[in-house]
Amino acid sequence: MLTDPGNGVARSYGLTFVFPERLRDVYRDELRIDLSRFNGDLTWELAVPATYVVGRDGIVAYAGADPDYTRRPEPTELLTALDGMD
Repeated sequence: MLTDPGNGVARSYGLTFVFPERLRDVYRDELRIDLSRFNGDLTWELAVPATYVVGRDGIVAYAGADPDYTRRPEPTELLTALDGMD
């Protein structure tokens, strides 16, 4: 499990995007979601949710990323990847 304050790891994997300027006011003022305050900086950067299963040998057994945060891997997919590891 990785927590990534500042999105440094996500950025290094190419898994970040900057929230569109035209939507910032809507989120901040109407929805009361101030991403820059949450992030602790002025970037308005979001990380794409991603799941990786990496073996002790450094080989990636499973990789998945989807900009739609509501779509996540099925547990059976992850269990299959884990079963194939030593």
